[in-house]
Amino acid sequence: DPVQPLPVKITKSDCIVSAGSCFAAHITSYLRANGFNYLVTEALPSVLQNINPTLSNALGMGIYSAAYGNIYTARQMLQLMRRAYGDFVPVEDRWSQDGDIIDPFRPLLKYPARCHKEFDALREQHLRAVRRAIERADFFIFTLGLTEAWISKRDGAVFPACPGTIAGTFDPRLHKLKNFSVAEVADDLAEINCFFYKVNPKANIILTVSPVPLVATATTKHVLHATTYSKSVLRVACEQAVQASENGSYFPSYEIITGPHGSGTYFASDRRTVTEAGIQHVMRLFFR
Repeated sequence: DPVQPLPVKITKSDCIVSAGSCFAAHITSYLRANGFNYLVTEALPSVLQNINPTLSNALGMGIYSAAYGNIYTARQMLQLMRRAYGDFVPVEDRWSQDGDIIDPFRPLLKYPARCHKEFDALREQHLRAVRRAIERADFFIFTLGLTEAWISKRDGAVFPACPGTIAGTFDPRLHKLKNFSVAEVADDLAEINCFFYKVNPKANIILTVSPVPLVATATTKHVLHATTYSKSVLRVACEQAVQASENGSYFPSYEIITGPHGSGTYFASDRRTVTEAGIQHVMRLFFR
């Protein structure tokens, strides 16, 4: 139990918003199951839910507070906030593929738009939902997962996956690998904090680092080296961000899972997937 007392306490009436890597999705289900007020601002209207109950999953709704999917880097989170408030409009804002219109920032949606008008409507609904989540949050839990990202050479837009893998087309003239440094991640976290202070000064931010190691790296390093670099950068950047803020805290989910006390038992046989026992341990300490 490496958890030290946090300067804040979450009550069951507080609005909790979360975002982050795939590990963050586990937090959502546990918060709901234990009666906490997990805020969902982007949900399928009941009339559509009755017509097609699978559409909610296809549109990525209910996993997080809004249907933004996995957010792996601090820059990706900051970019989403800027987009939601009209401070950033990416040049490469949609991909056309096999007659569908794909969102480059939500490529895993199982329901792609069928035309540009539909795409615009879905995107605007999504960005409104992001604004509502930011403005209503009493607590924002953000789990950082990666430092590697693929970005646009034209405007620096960050994609959640390399163009050409899940969707889109990779073009070396337009896309490049970016491996963020400690200073860059810390600066992005500081900007996220400032953003919250401007639009929702009551919000408390809780940072965590995903314990899930990289499955691959786009650098020239071995994936073990890349994982060590990535997690080290994220952990140090979180510490710097918390020390520099008045409303930030760090919760050690990374340390709980990867520490030597676990003897590796919190990872499944693939040595990447966190076991249910590990997740339960993290959440038990979080709820305490």
